[in-house]
This record gives sequence, structure tokens and C-alpha cells, in this order.
Amino acid sequence: MDLFIINVIDGLIYGLLLFMLSSGLTLIFSMMGVLNLSHAAFYMLGAYLAYQISVYTGFWVGLIVAPLLVTILGAAVERYGLRRVHQYGHVPELIFTFGLFFVIEELVQYIWGRSMVNYNSPESLDFIAFNLAGGSIPAYKVFMLLVSVGIFLALYYVLARTRVGMIIQAALSYPKTVEALGHNVPLVFMGVFGVGTGLAGLAGVIAGPSLTTFPGMAFLLGSIVFVCVVVGGLGSLFGAFVASLLIGWLQTFAASYNIGAADILIAFGYEYPKDVYYHPWRDLWTLTLPQIGPILPYILLILVLVFRPNGLFGKRET
Repeated sequence: MDLFIINVIDGLIYGLLLFMLSSGLTLIFSMMGVLNLSHAAFYMLGAYLAYQISVYTGFWVGLIVAPLLVTILGAAVERYGLRRVHQYGHVPELIFTFGLFFVIEELVQYIWGRSMVNYNSPESLDFIAFNLAGGSIPAYKVFMLLVSVGIFLALYYVLARTRVGMIIQAALSYPKTVEALGHNVPLVFMGVFGVGTGLAGLAGVIAGPSLTTFPGMAFLLGSIVFVCVVVGGLGSLFGAFVASLLIGWLQTFAASYNIGAADILIAFGYEYPKDVYYHPWRDLWTLTLPQIGPILPYILLILVLVFRPNGLFGKRET
């Protein structure tokens, strides 16, 4: 029971971190219809910028300044790059953002090198917040949880309850009408893209001290983020939230319970073969849950696409 409670907390924190990263991607797609393949690169860039700033001014200044810098860079990318490509359709957009991913990755390696950098959590949060079920929960993980929940509530409130959110959503479906009412639609799209990339940068700032900051961090979480967005439903903020939590718990529990395929097959009445070495299913018998844990999100993705192509809460076609 103690292990179960610890896994629930760890999975919740990891899932909320995934949401913090996928929320920006969902925001960009839901408002602009652009699937930004460079999103994870902005996440990595946020972590590295925060590290560099923290060297001179400390963690808290980096927490504020780094996401702002990423937001400005994202807005510039939309204004001077993506906007010119947008008129040619979705395929050029995908190619543009795909190439941008590698450009940012190479720039990061050129400036900071290919090794891990020493980006740590602030000393003010370097203590144990509380002990639960025989395990300790660091204060920094609690901080990550609170920031992630705050982002979800803030985004939901802005999009669903404010005039700005209404203008943003209307600009996607009825851009000509919104423009006729006196609103600058290109400026709205630039702002949305900037905020979306800024959220990715903020996720990098928060995750960097916990998951380590290194050049491969974008690739490590980038594919999982797209799984969260597709499983939740392209364009659905609530769907991304649910899918992120689901995948966070799925991977956390899979890594903690050493359940083998043999145990499952025996539970269903399939007898364990006496000469397992020569059995055609010998590899399956020796397979354990921690071994297949990393591919479980992708198995979930395939199942969702087969049985519910729009995702759990999606409105757009995937």
C-alpha cells in the first residue's frame, strides 16, 4: 500500500509536468491549427536559458526571465517564419517546425556543449516537504505540482471565462469576422504561438533541475508530449490534462511493479511450459512490466487511434 501511494504521487507530478509541456502545444494547435514539431526544442531552450541566468542571478530570476525570452523568440518565429509558410498548407508548416527543432538543438549544443549542465533547484526548496507512506516528498516536487496546477487553472480561466479567450477562439473559426470587428488577427496568432512556446520554456525551467538538463532532453520528452496531445484529443486542453496524468501514472506504475508476462498468462489459465528454453514463446514468458513500460504510452496511442481517432476529448481530426 505504501508503494502504491508513493507511485500515485510520483505519477501525478510526472503527469503534471507532461501537461505543462503539452498545454502549450495544445494551445497552439487549438487556436492556429499548427502542429508545432519544434515545441520540445523550446522546452530544452527554456531549461538552458534558465541555467545560464541562474549562474549569475539565481534560480528565481531565471524562472521569470527565461520563459519570457522563449515567448519573445516564439512570437518572432511565428511573425517572420511560420506566417510566411502558413499560406502553403500544413505540410510546409510541419517541415518548417521540424527543421527548426534541429536548428535549436544544434545551437544549444554549440553554445553549452554536449554534456549535462549543473542546473539545480534553489536552496530555499532543497528540503523534504513531508514524509508519506515510508517515502519522502521533496519540496521542489511539490513546487512543480503547484505550478502545473496553476497553469491549468489559469489557461482554462483565460480561454473559457475572459474576453481575450473568446477573441482567440473566435479568431480561429471566423478570422474575417473577428478582423471586421476591429481585432488584429495576425497579432492574436503571434501572441498565441508566443505564449504556447513560452509555456514549453517554463516547463523546461521547472523540469531542468529535476530531470537534468542535457541536449537530449527535448528528444526524450518530445515524443511523449505528442502522445499526450493526440490521446487527449488535438485541440483539447482538458484532454491533454487527462492524458498527461494517465500516461504519468502508467509509466510510474509500470516501472515499480515487477510483474512478468508469465504471471499474467498463468492467471488466465495458460500453464507454464516445462522446457521454456525451447518454447516458441520463451521471450514472452521472460518479459516484465518494467521492460515494456517505455512503450506503453505508444501502445495506448495506437489503441486510441484505432477505437477513437479524435482522441478522448478531441474535436479536430487526427
